[in-house]
Amino acid sequence: MAIADGLITPIVRSADRKTLREIASEVRDMAERAKVRKLRAEEYTGATFSISNLGMFGIDEFTAVINPPEGAILAIGAVKAKPVVRDNQVVVRQIMRVTMSCDHRVIDGATGAKFLQTFQKMLENPLYLVV
Repeated sequence: MAIADGLITPIVRSADRKTLREIASEVRDMAERAKVRKLRAEEYTGATFSISNLGMFGIDEFTAVINPPEGAILAIGAVKAKPVVRDNQVVVRQIMRVTMSCDHRVIDGATGAKFLQTFQKMLENPLYLVV
């Protein structure tokens, strides 16, 4: 997240064992504390995976750079109405571009692709997120 001194990346630890509500609450808390420089060092160092969102600035697509020692970073672009072909018809749909950079010493490209495939399914079917 952007703060007056630059960027800081608060870390949600053990996110795989938390509900979406717990993660959202933790992120809000850390964002507030980051703005007033109240995060402890262990709350923003030592991550394994990051998410970078430039979509909120209207950026369609970008390539995020991995921050060592992380294994990967997901780059989230803006959601925009775009023409697409569905059933041989041109229709307007909300489209979001997502890219992922992987350190291939840690994450095989095929594994990264499978992650993106699962991520897409979850975004297209949000009920998967509340199970």
